[in-house]
Amino acid sequence: MMDAQRLDATFFALADPTRRAILGRLANGDASVAELTEPFAMSQPAISRHLKVLEKAGLIRRSRDAQRRPCRLEPRPMIEASAWIERYRDLWENTYQRLDALLAAEMKATGKSSDKPSKT
Repeated sequence: MMDAQRLDATFFALADPTRRAILGRLANGDASVAELTEPFAMSQPAISRHLKVLEKAGLIRRSRDAQRRPCRLEPRPMIEASAWIERYRDLWENTYQRLDALLAAEMKATGKSSDKPSKT
């Protein structure tokens, strides 16, 4: 299970549209800072600051390849955040299913139909 600080860092990193776009680009393969800067109207230092946030959250990893420092997507924090969200999705889905069953039983008991008359 993901600890609270790592989960907070992941959601903080994902809260910014530029960082999400960077992750989207890295989903297609490794890229250098210069390559990641190209599609944005931002300076390379600004992109580097975004990369530091992503790296701190564990969403990316930077390696050294001669003169390049390619960035690589790290899936684990996203998988853990997705699992955390899934728990709550399951909870709400079960709650809505119980509510649907309760409403259906109530309508049956009162003799009302849930079907709406068609307009012709």
